[in-house]
Amino acid sequence: MASFPPRVNEKEIGKLLLNLVDHTEVVRDLTFAPDGSLILVSASRDKTLRVWDLKDDGNMMKVLRGHQNWVYSCAFSPDSSMLCSVGASKAVFLWNMDKYTMIRKLEGHHHDVVACDFSPDGALLATASYDTRVYIWDPHNGDILMEFGHLFPPPTPIFAGGANDRWVRSVSFSHDGLHIASLADDKMVRFWRIDEDYPVQVAPLSNGLCCAFSTDGSVLAAGTHDGSVYFWATPRQVSSLQHLCRMSIRRVMPTQEVQELPVPSKLLEFLSYRI
Repeated sequence: MASFPPRVNEKEIGKLLLNLVDHTEVVRDLTFAPDGSLILVSASRDKTLRVWDLKDDGNMMKVLRGHQNWVYSCAFSPDSSMLCSVGASKAVFLWNMDKYTMIRKLEGHHHDVVACDFSPDGALLATASYDTRVYIWDPHNGDILMEFGHLFPPPTPIFAGGANDRWVRSVSFSHDGLHIASLADDKMVRFWRIDEDYPVQVAPLSNGLCCAFSTDGSVLAAGTHDGSVYFWATPRQVSSLQHLCRMSIRRVMPTQEVQELPVPSKLLEFLSYRI
């Protein structure tokens, strides 16, 4: 017999269901676990992340402590097992969300880190910072696999404090796992391939603050400080066989398990995201 979703009571639409009160400062970001468990994580200027169970009337399950300054953003891995949180003082933390313990701190940025996003296979992590860079990490071993600089022309100088007119505000992975988008204060939005060190496309955008891809990756949306939202159709590209193979295998095993496969070294290289 076919099952149907419960009928929505029109009187309940728009009604406040829960008010989660525990943070002592501004809440900067929220993210739901992708597994549908209704676990919510909030990131705050009070230097903490808080884990809430919305199935249990919004009960706060855990406080994640470790940040020494503001927490700007957080993101779950696609399998919900890992959380990345980023913040002031160059902070990039990875958390085990089964045990609610810190896995490691990723070191490499030179200024506040303000945005993060996992690739759809969970193999890669993108972080955006006021140091004018986006880094692509292997979150399973902490390696930086790629650096995208937002100062032109190259070579890109390194500023410990960044360059105020080039601060990167947002980063987002596309559903194809091959592209990311970034917004910076230089009035541009950039569309990158993860295997190229220069943008595939660049478009003008003033006062950019945040960006996100549509589910199928065909549209990029960006929000601005002045309250506007802009949309772009993203370039269409066919993924290589290598990228499709990497995506497929990394959906079921992390870096360490891929490296331990009993296959020829050339095949391992083919299947691995590498520096």
